[in-house]
Amino acid sequence: MNEGRSVRATAGPLEAERSSTSAWVPGPDRIVVGKDVLELLSSSMYVDPMTIFREYIQNSADSIDEARVSEAITSKAPGNVAIQLDAASRLVRIRDNGMGLPWERFVERICNLGASAKRGTAARGFRGVGRLSGLGYCQELTFRSRSLEEGLISELRWDCRRLKAALRSPEVKLDISDLVRDVVTVRRISADNYPNHFFEVELKGVIRHRDDRLLNPQAVAGYLSQVAPVPFAPDFRYGGDITAALGAHVPLGDLDIRINGSDCPIYRPYQNRIDLGGGEHDRYTDLEFHEIPGVEGGVAAVAWILHHGYSGAIPNKALVKGLRLRTGNMQVGDHTLLEELFPEPRFNAWSVGEIHVVDNRVIPNGRRDHFEQNVHLDNIVNHLGSVAKDIARRCRQSSIERKWLREFELHRDGAIERAKMVARGGLSKAGRKAQTEGAAKSLATMQKIANQRHLADETRATLHSQATATAARVAKLLEGEPKAADPLARFRPQERTVYERMIGLIYECAGSRVAARALVDKILIKLGDGTEEKSRPSRKKRRRR
Repeated sequence: MNEGRSVRATAGPLEAERSSTSAWVPGPDRIVVGKDVLELLSSSMYVDPMTIFREYIQNSADSIDEARVSEAITSKAPGNVAIQLDAASRLVRIRDNGMGLPWERFVERICNLGASAKRGTAARGFRGVGRLSGLGYCQELTFRSRSLEEGLISELRWDCRRLKAALRSPEVKLDISDLVRDVVTVRRISADNYPNHFFEVELKGVIRHRDDRLLNPQAVAGYLSQVAPVPFAPDFRYGGDITAALGAHVPLGDLDIRINGSDCPIYRPYQNRIDLGGGEHDRYTDLEFHEIPGVEGGVAAVAWILHHGYSGAIPNKALVKGLRLRTGNMQVGDHTLLEELFPEPRFNAWSVGEIHVVDNRVIPNGRRDHFEQNVHLDNIVNHLGSVAKDIARRCRQSSIERKWLREFELHRDGAIERAKMVARGGLSKAGRKAQTEGAAKSLATMQKIANQRHLADETRATLHSQATATAARVAKLLEGEPKAADPLARFRPQERTVYERMIGLIYECAGSRVAARALVDKILIKLGDGTEEKSRPSRKKRRRR
């Protein structure tokens, strides 16, 4: 019907839009980076005040590594970090013996934001914002440095009060560059009493925050013992093995960190036993290593796990609970970071161990509370799943064993107490029979528990030995007549029956067999030495009355 007629399609909205689109042109000539960005990079990013120590110690570790490479300090010389905390003057000072920064690079390096020269290197920090972490927690933040052969000290000061006022004021319209110029001052000072090379950060007018932890030497030492690259204590029996295993893959860069000139440096918090509180302890039994392969080969991470009795969640004050992630021997996040790997997240709190990331494509995020998500991180996490499952299995096994051990102990104590009741005397024939049968049932239950297949071979052997010893002790208590003369023997049958009934009721109704036996012992002693008879008036006196 339409044959021979040309048909022109009507243009749709998309084609019409395309026909009116102009060519791309350059964007705005000037971009304003507002002052609020500085607040986001300082106060808002570092919500835990203790992180300022992590950030500055991280920079110290990188500077000391650089000093070793340039031979400013020898490879065997310690990397020293001195921390001064003065609560009276509200001051924190952190000084290292790293390379330091020469004057020609000092001001630019300290003032530049997010422009670190470390990106792409093996350095721990690389975003160029860690030095800002102290801005939100003091009134004045000062940096000092000296590089080799420099005659003067470079000094740069942030006026944090002026900065905070500008950030709060809606009238201040400065962009980030102008704001930094407004609150930062620099100078050079005499090098008297300063080391040949160093870097130092000083916080004055430290704000009181969360029980004043920033100025608490014990709190700061406890925090750094967990997150900083410090060595294990010399007397920690597994420290040498762990250090040797990690040293082949991880630049440990252990630092000698001392607070207020302490004679003892800060060590990792691991000890030969775990303080569980209440006077109870648990000991390590086995050290286990895992090398996690990378996506494209090689080693992506090295993990070490310390097994122990798994008797429950480890207290926070022990400072070792949970599987922890580290990179560059600095902790990332906290002890809860990997709890989702466990079939039951609570078992992470029963665990002790670390995973040291080796793959440089697994990068901490800006806050260092986790890693940037990518396939290389997923690879490490997936391999750790089997480690977490094995720990969870050990936790369940330990929980089952503790249940059976508690029941075993109850029956052991019960069998012995029942035998002691019979041996003490004062029971009726029926009472002696009941207590003897009860002791026999407890002994039988002990043997049944000792045969439980859920228990480890060593545990079963120990329980069998204890059951045999308990049976021998019970038999000795029950054999023949009571070990002492029956204190009720001198009473007439009718009185004796009453006393036996009373004693049987005490054993039957008391909440504790031990307490019941103690009470019966007192009663039988009184009856045995005639105290009860002396308290009764004689028949002659009763007749006269």
